[in-house]
Amino acid sequence: MKILNIAYRLIRSVRLKFWNWLTCKYTYFLMKINFVEFGTGLKSKGIPVIHMHKNGKFHIGNFFRINNTLLANPIGRNNKCIFNVRENALLKIGNNVGMSGTTIVCHKEVVISDNVMIGGNTCIYDTDFHSLNANDRQEREKDIENRVKKNVFIGENVFIGAHVTILKGVSIGKNSIVGACSVVSKNIPENEIWAGNPAKFIRNINDY
Repeated sequence: MKILNIAYRLIRSVRLKFWNWLTCKYTYFLMKINFVEFGTGLKSKGIPVIHMHKNGKFHIGNFFRINNTLLANPIGRNNKCIFNVRENALLKIGNNVGMSGTTIVCHKEVVISDNVMIGGNTCIYDTDFHSLNANDRQEREKDIENRVKKNVFIGENVFIGAHVTILKGVSIGKNSIVGACSVVSKNIPENEIWAGNPAKFIRNINDY
């Protein structure tokens, strides 16, 4: 059994390395044909979903790392990374950013600064998707026209736990931490830990 286990692990390792190399190359191609601007050191395990709409802009810095498969980060509720940039919107990701199975829906502007870590299956939305007025929602054109969109900003060195939802208009200050499964609906200052639904202040980083 020990020999079989060693053989299995060896085959799995070789297969994963080849698959990761192949999918990374395809991700390069996918980004180029969608006019995504990205720097050096891009690494992708699995293939993300990229939806670029008319005049949408997607800029990525150096050393961007994304996991899009179950084996890349097996923590449950696994999904591919999804980047949905709507008409005239801007999605900007800085240097040395890593994420797993993250969904970013950008209808206006989402900015993620340098050295940010985003846990598995986090969702970032800068829109309500639909109007908050019940009458507007009866007519598709009014529903789309009157939906609220507000910028999202994530500062340097932020650590976002798994399964977090970040809503429109939120700014997260540098060095702050968001606990797993939190729903962030208001601004988080620098150097603080927040968690919960809705997310609330837990403690300062220096008190940890």
